[in-house]
Amino acid sequence: MAYAERLGQSDDYRREELIRVIERSVERLTVQELEALYYDMSTKNYINDSY
Repeated sequence: MAYAERLGQSDDYRREELIRVIERSVERLTVQELEALYYDMSTKNYINDSY
């Protein structure tokens, strides 16, 4: 998608698009890569395990 087209999209649409790209990428990670990602995200407080 061209940069100019992205500027016209709603924030919600762009958010959903980014989530889909991230989900596809995460599905291909190994357990070790997922653990590293989890550690990195949890130390930056992007993940909160107490739901």
